[in-house]
Amino acid sequence: MVMNNEAHQKVTAAHLSRLAYLYVRQSTLRQVFENTESTHRQYALRERALALGWSLDRIVVIDSDLGQSGASAADREGFQRLVTEVSLGRAGIVLGLEVSRLSRNSTDWHRLLELCALADTLILDEDGLYDPAHFNDRLLLGLKGTMSEAELHVLKARLRGGILSRARRGELKQMVPVGFVHDAQDRVILDPDAQVQASVRLFFEAFQRTGSCLAVVKEFHAKGLLFPRRLRSGVHKGELVWSELLHCRARQIIHNPRYAGAFVFGRTKQRHLPNGKVCSRLVPREEWILLRDMHPGYIAWEKYQSNLQRVKSNAVAWSPDRCRGPAREGTALLQGLVICGTCGERMSVRYHSHRNQSVPTYWCGRRPLQRGESGLCQTVHGAALDGAISDIVIEAMTPLAIEAFKGQMLISGIGPFLFPSDKNPSGRHPVAVAGRPQPVDPRHLRPR
Repeated sequence: MVMNNEAHQKVTAAHLSRLAYLYVRQSTLRQVFENTESTHRQYALRERALALGWSLDRIVVIDSDLGQSGASAADREGFQRLVTEVSLGRAGIVLGLEVSRLSRNSTDWHRLLELCALADTLILDEDGLYDPAHFNDRLLLGLKGTMSEAELHVLKARLRGGILSRARRGELKQMVPVGFVHDAQDRVILDPDAQVQASVRLFFEAFQRTGSCLAVVKEFHAKGLLFPRRLRSGVHKGELVWSELLHCRARQIIHNPRYAGAFVFGRTKQRHLPNGKVCSRLVPREEWILLRDMHPGYIAWEKYQSNLQRVKSNAVAWSPDRCRGPAREGTALLQGLVICGTCGERMSVRYHSHRNQSVPTYWCGRRPLQRGESGLCQTVHGAALDGAISDIVIEAMTPLAIEAFKGQMLISGIGPFLFPSDKNPSGRHPVAVAGRPQPVDPRHLRPR
């Protein structure tokens, strides 16, 4: 292939002394097996590198990202390797069929452009050869990267629009919970397995009788009953297995409107984190797509609403606020701070009277709670533990350490409220109200 004189002028001996890196990528494994012509065109760019002066043994092909999306660099080892080689000054030129092969994320793309400009590395695609250190080439490459990211956004918007359209009609095929299957026409029906149906019906009968998810779990465990579930991933995906009923699964069943014959979509939303991981969050019920009486169910809609209300009323003592570990009334020094060494959950505090004094005990029962069993993970006598911690704290409170702490607090601006002065004799915040942090009560420390 004949290269024009302008392209040859951009390639210098310094570029040829370094390696040429050819980056090859397809977004999905299906494209790898079906869109073979695109892959062939990407590998054919080696001929362009040969025409520019690189020998075949100095052309490095990076194709470990075949089947990986270009939306992020987090899981693309090949792209990360390419960026590393450029930043170390080992790359004279980077070859890619088009900008979208290298990245569909503006942040990753512009970071690569900046590194190429600093390391004097050229970029070549199917349209031409570019030097990121030159303003006009940098401007054109930046525009191509923006258009590549916009193209990905348009594709996602079209797919999302089609999904929402089918969901609003209740025709979107989803994974159904245990107790339901799809028939030949993709309609949701009750599982024809009589044993599965009997287990689900027994679950709701037990909840109607006991009024508590935990009580249902205890009843299943006491009778030695197993509960069905379908595998959602792996080589055995879709197969039915039987296992013990856990408290978390019982709550999922109670909260799932599918068991009332309703179609639901959009209960959670996903957001991509900077490290490439995906974070899910619950969506308010008002934003769901919810269609009632779309398929057979195990309970009526009114019963589903009633069950939710009962669970909500039961959850007051185990609300999410309880997991934050605030210091409350009581003499326990380590309120909200002790972590159970058995299950890793936060331990609670109970008090008992001993010689007319309130003595704390730290206890944890999270693991038995999830399994519907009796007993506790462990308990720790609070007086002994608080005493040991108090000794450590008092030993560390030397005059020098106190003065250093005062200095740090004064720099941070909260020192006047922790250490009283003539202007603020109480040591309290001028606008302190109920709920604002107050100074530590010295009585919580056992004197030596």
